[in-house]
Order: sequence, then C-alpha cells, then structure tokens
Amino acid sequence: MGGAVSAGEDNDELIDNLKEAQYIRSELVEQAFRAIDRADYYLDEFRDSAYKDLAWRHGNIHLSAPCIYSEVMEALDLQPGLSFLNLGSGTGYLSTMVGLILGPFGVNHGVELHTDVIEYAYQKLDFFIKTSDSFDRFEFCEPCFVAGNCLEMAPEERRYDRVYCGAGVQRQHEDYMKSLLKVGGILVLPLEEKLTKITRTGSNSWETKKIIAVSFAPLVLPKHRGTIKAEAVPLPSMFEVRTLQDLARIAIRHALKKTLTGTGFGLLPRRRLVTGSQAPLRQRRARQRGFMSRLIPESMDSNTSSNSEEEEEEEGREGEKDCMGMSQPKEEEEEEEEERREAGALLQEPPVNQLREKILGLPLPEPLKMYLLHYREK
Repeated sequence: MGGAVSAGEDNDELIDNLKEAQYIRSELVEQAFRAIDRADYYLDEFRDSAYKDLAWRHGNIHLSAPCIYSEVMEALDLQPGLSFLNLGSGTGYLSTMVGLILGPFGVNHGVELHTDVIEYAYQKLDFFIKTSDSFDRFEFCEPCFVAGNCLEMAPEERRYDRVYCGAGVQRQHEDYMKSLLKVGGILVLPLEEKLTKITRTGSNSWETKKIIAVSFAPLVLPKHRGTIKAEAVPLPSMFEVRTLQDLARIAIRHALKKTLTGTGFGLLPRRRLVTGSQAPLRQRRARQRGFMSRLIPESMDSNTSSNSEEEEEEEGREGEKDCMGMSQPKEEEEEEEEERREAGALLQEPPVNQLREKILGLPLPEPLKMYLLHYREK
C-alpha cells in the first residue's frame, strides 16, 4: 500500500487521488485534508516527498502515510464538540485536522513521548494559525500536547469520545486502551498488524472491526526503576472555562461566516488549475485515466488498454496531419474549445479570505479587529 496509489504533485492532487482510491469517503474528512498542506509538516529539505503515499521519519519526527491517516479520520467518525485523545501525537498533523472538525467547544489532547517532537508540533501549529487562510474557514479546536508515555496515564480518571493510538498495540494492552473510552466512543489503533476500530457499545460491551493491514512501530513500554512506579501522565483539563472575550470572538466570527457562506461550517476553497511547468488539462486527464486503470483488476483492463492504445495512435495520426498543414476535424476543434472554456473557468486567482476582509471592513478599533483575527500575520 502506498506510493503509486495516491501520490500527487501537490496537496490537492494527493487528496483527489485518495478520493479516487476510496480512502477519503466523506466530505468532512475531505475538507480537513484540503485545509492543511501535508508538506508544511515536513522539514524543508524533505518537502518534495510530502505528496507521496508513504510514511516519513526523521529522527523522532514521524508521519504516517496519507492513506493511513485517511482511514483513521474516516473510522473516527468525528463530530463537532467531541473529546479526542491522540496517543503518540507526533507532529500534530492529525490532531490539527481533527481540530478543524471538533470546533471551538471540543477537546483535543495529545500525548507524545518525545519532548523535541512536542516542540516541533507547537511550531507547526503556530505556523498554521498565523499563516493559513484555512484557519478562517473553520471553527478550530486547538490541540494541546503533553509529554509522557501513554501507558502511564490514569484511564479511570479520564475518558474520551474518540481515541487514536499511532503505535502498534499488543493484546496485553488492548483492555487498557479500551478503558480510555466513554460509552459510545470509538477507539482506532493498530492491533496486531491490523488497523482496528473498536466501538464501546456499553459498560462492558464492544464492537470490533478490522480495517486494513498496517505496519507500525510498537508502543514503547514504560521504564520503571525497580519497584517504583512512575507518576501518571498529567493530562490537560477536560473542561476549560473560556473567557467572555473568547466566547464573544467565537460568536462574532460564527455570525460573520454564516452571513458570508450561508452556513456555520467552513467551505472548501476554490480549486485552481495546475499551470506553469505542470501538466496541461489534456495531460492531467490522461494521467488520471492512467491512475484509475491501475485500480481496475487486470481481467477488466484488456479492452480499456487496447482502446487507449487505439486512441493514442489516432491522436498521433491527427497530429501528423496537423504538421502537414491539414485542418483538424471539427469534432476535435470543438473538444479543444470546450477544454479551453473549462480551463478558463478553473483558472482563478487564489480565493479571497472573505472573513478577514469583512472583519477589516467593520467600523471597529484596530485592536479589536486584530483580536477577532487572532492577531494573525496574513
């Protein structure tokens, strides 16, 4: 799994291919994936590999393959206002996508073993909040990360609606992971080489579903000194009391979004056609047809392949005619004209951040405008 299945030239094309391969199946998950550029969570020297369907590791920094994150996001069945716990939260990429769906009144916690990775995650979170236009398209539940071993928490004191573990779990730790869930909650974890979804249907009842085969590094076991047990990992508070100013900011921004979009939820940004050195529309379509053909079983492929070869030969002969000065068939001229119109419709300037423009245009003092914009740099 990975590599050729959903690799793209940019984040949008990566998401297009994840959708084509049925890894991304819901609109909410698609919106979250499109809102955050995966490359922003890579070190600069490795950004060229960001849109491949492959895991990436550099020292303690790690990102799972896009197809894995897609299956995880779909399995979690996220909704606004839920509580989420990410065990092995890493770069914060997944936690940030989850936060776009949970909204301002959700809970978004992460536990990470390595303090240097937590520092990296907060840097990436700060960059997203300050620079990304996607931040203004969503009501965001900002993640909070703590350092520690996820096997050293006190699960009887804290339960969540949704839990994800980003490391391989053995059977002896399955019950511990289940104990982190509220009734009705969902746990997604790699359990004995299978990405598994466990739903808590009652106090002592569970439903288990195997999703796909995966390979994850195993959980790091706690290190105890002799018989002395380490202190429990101090999780953040579940019930943060917001200030009146924060509640007012949430309400004002929500009202403005509703006025601008007709809905309280962030809309997808308009897509832009690939230009410059990247493939033109005809080549892009051909590449997408090739991508889909790789997903079709071989027994169904023979006719498609022969038809594609005949089409390519026909295009080649027509190209030779053009070079000899012969006019193109009327049908092809009409097809090219249709493609030019389609390209013209897709070629647009980057979308204007309407929420930001609306706030800047309000008759308010500048400090209040900046507060409504979260003092963002853009």
